[in-house]
Amino acid sequence: MEPQRSPLLEVKGNVELKRPLAKAASRLPLSGRRLKRGPDQMEEALEPEKKRTRGLGTRVTTTHPRAAALSSAPQTQGQTAVPKAPRKPAPRCSTAVAPVLKTQKPGPVVPVQKPGTTAAPPMVGGKKPKRPAWDLKGQLCDLNAELKCYRERKQVLDQENQQLRDQLQEAQQQALALGAERKTLEEELTRVRAQAEQGQRELGNLSARVLELEERLGTQEGLVQELQKEQLRLQEERRGLAARLGEQERRLQTSEASLSDSQEEVASLRQEAAAREAVLAEREDRLHGLEMERRRLHNQLQELKGNIRVFCRVRPVLPGESTPSPGFLQFPSGPCGPSDPPTRLSLSRSDERRGTLSGAPAGPTRHEFSFDRVFPPGSGQDEVFEEISMLVQSALDGYPVCIFAYGQTGSGKTFTMEGGPGGDPQMEGLIPRALRHLFSVAQELSGQGWTYSFVASYVEIYNETVRDLLATGTRKGQGGECEIRRAGPGSEELTVTNARYVPVSCEREVEALLHLARQNRAVARTAQNERSSRSHSVFQLQISGEHASRGLQCAAPLSLVDLAGSERLDPGLALGPGERERLRETQAINSSLSTLGLVIMALSNKESHVPYRNSKLTYLLQNSLGGSAKMLMFVNISPLEENVSESLNSLRFASKVNQCVIGTAQANKK
Repeated sequence: MEPQRSPLLEVKGNVELKRPLAKAASRLPLSGRRLKRGPDQMEEALEPEKKRTRGLGTRVTTTHPRAAALSSAPQTQGQTAVPKAPRKPAPRCSTAVAPVLKTQKPGPVVPVQKPGTTAAPPMVGGKKPKRPAWDLKGQLCDLNAELKCYRERKQVLDQENQQLRDQLQEAQQQALALGAERKTLEEELTRVRAQAEQGQRELGNLSARVLELEERLGTQEGLVQELQKEQLRLQEERRGLAARLGEQERRLQTSEASLSDSQEEVASLRQEAAAREAVLAEREDRLHGLEMERRRLHNQLQELKGNIRVFCRVRPVLPGESTPSPGFLQFPSGPCGPSDPPTRLSLSRSDERRGTLSGAPAGPTRHEFSFDRVFPPGSGQDEVFEEISMLVQSALDGYPVCIFAYGQTGSGKTFTMEGGPGGDPQMEGLIPRALRHLFSVAQELSGQGWTYSFVASYVEIYNETVRDLLATGTRKGQGGECEIRRAGPGSEELTVTNARYVPVSCEREVEALLHLARQNRAVARTAQNERSSRSHSVFQLQISGEHASRGLQCAAPLSLVDLAGSERLDPGLALGPGERERLRETQAINSSLSTLGLVIMALSNKESHVPYRNSKLTYLLQNSLGGSAKMLMFVNISPLEENVSESLNSLRFASKVNQCVIGTAQANKK
C-alpha cells in the first residue's frame, strides 16, 4: 500500500510545476540612436530585431502563459531585474489543494492601444502580420503593447504567487496539525494493539474456559438425564424406599466407622510427628555438642602448636636487585624429609674484621634458626594463609587472636598483611583472605543457629600518636584527637575515641576500607626503601556471635598488625633537616618494638606487672596479648646480603619470642 503523502509536500509539488522554465528579458527593438538613421539604414538595423521579435512571439505562443509572462518580462530603463532565490523542489500537492491551484489561471490579456498610435494590423490566419520596415512607430507600439501585456501578466502571476504562498503556509500548518494527529493516532494504535493483544489473551482464556464449561455442561446434562431416569425409576419403585433408607443408614454407620479410624490415624501421625521432633531436637543437641567438641579440639590443637607461634618468611629478590650467593640462605629439610614443610633457616655471614693466626680472613659464620614454620622466597600468599586459617577460625570460637608482621624496612611486611597493588586475587594478603574465610564460616554456622556480626577499625600509631586510617573529609590527619579508653566502667574492652568503627558483612566493604587506609597511612623515603611505612598499622575486627535458641554468646577481637621497620640507628650518620624527622620516627618505632618484646617476656615469665602502658601499641593490644589470647608473629627478612645485619637482628628477636610460652587460652563466652 502506497504511504500517505503530506499535504505540504503536495502543495510544494504543484508550485514547482507552475514555476517558469526559462527567463528571457525582452529588449526594445530600437534605441534613440537608431531612430536618427535613414529609412534604408533603419530597415537594415531592424532586420535582426524583427527576427528576435518574431522569435519572442513564437516563444510566447508556444509556452505556458505563466512561463511566457515570466520569461518575456521586459526590463525598462531605470529598472533592474531582481534575481529570485532558488526554490527547493517540492513534492506533489495533495488532492485537496491541487484543483484549487489548477483552476487559478490568468485570462487572456488584451493590449490597449494608445491614442495617436498606429493600430496593429489584424491577425491573419491566427498569425500576426508583419509590419513594413518603414513602420517603426507601429513596431514600437506593438512592443509597448506587448510589454504592457507582460506586465499585467506579471501582476497576475504575483497575485497567484502570493495566493500560493498563503496556501503553502496553510498547508504547513495543516501538515503540523496532521503530524500531531498522526502521533496521537500512532499512540492510540499502540494502545489499541496492546488492548487487542490483551483481548486475544483473554479470548484464549475465555475459549479454554468455554471448552471447560462445555465439558462440564455435557457432564451435567448426562447427570440430569441420569437423574431423570432415576426419578422415573423412583416413582416406579416407591415400595423400595424403606429398603433404600435402611441401606443409607448402614452406609452412615460405615462412614462413622471410617471417621473413627481416620481420627485414630491422625492421632498416630501426631504421635509420630512428636517423636520425629524429639529426634530432631536430639540431633540438634548432638550437632551442638559436636560443634562444641570441635571447638574444644580445635583450641587444643592450637594450644599444642603453641599460643605464641613464630613464622619466618623470606621475600623473593626483586627486579634490579643483586642476586645473593648460593650459600647465603639455606632451608634445611624437616624431620620427615623434603616433603615436610621447612622449619629451620641457615644464614651465613662473613666478617672481614676477623682473621686467623696466619693473617688470612676468617671464613663465613653460619647462623642457625628454628621456627614453627619457614616460608622460602617461592611461597605464595595462599600457602601462607593456609597455615594460619585454623588460627583465624579460633576468633569465631571466641578466642582473641593477634597476628604481627615484624621485620626491617622493605622485607615484605605490608605485602604479607595487605597484599600487592593491582587487585590480583593471587596477591591478596592476610587481611582480605582472613575476612573472606570468616564470612564463609559464619555463613555455614548460620545453619546451626549461630548469628555473627563484624565491626572493623583501622588505626595507625605514628610517633606514639594514634591516627584513624578510616577518617574521611575534614577529620583526616587529626590524630591527636584519638585516645585509647575503656569501653565503660569496669569493662576490659578498649576502644579508640573519635575513630570510625565500620560494620562489615562482605569482601567488597573490606576492600574499600583497605584502599582508604592505604591512602591515609604515613609513609616516607628511607635508606632501605623508596616508600616505607613509618607507623604501626592495626586492623581490628570485633567479632560477636550469638546462639539465640540456646542463649549462648561469644565475642573476641581479631588483630592484624603491620609493624613499622625495625632497622637500627647509625650513630655516625650526619643529620640534616630532613634526617632529624626520620631519626625521631626511628626512635619511636624502636621504643615501641622494645616494649612489645618486654611485654611478651613478662607474659612468658608470668610477672605480676606487665608494662602495657609503656607504648601505645602494647596498650591498644593488651587484650590480644594476654593469657586468653593466641598470638602469631611473622618475621620478614630480606634475601640480600647487604641487609644481613638487620636480618640477623630480626631473626634473634623472633627466636626470643618463639621461646616464650603463655598460659592456656580461654574463650570469651557469656
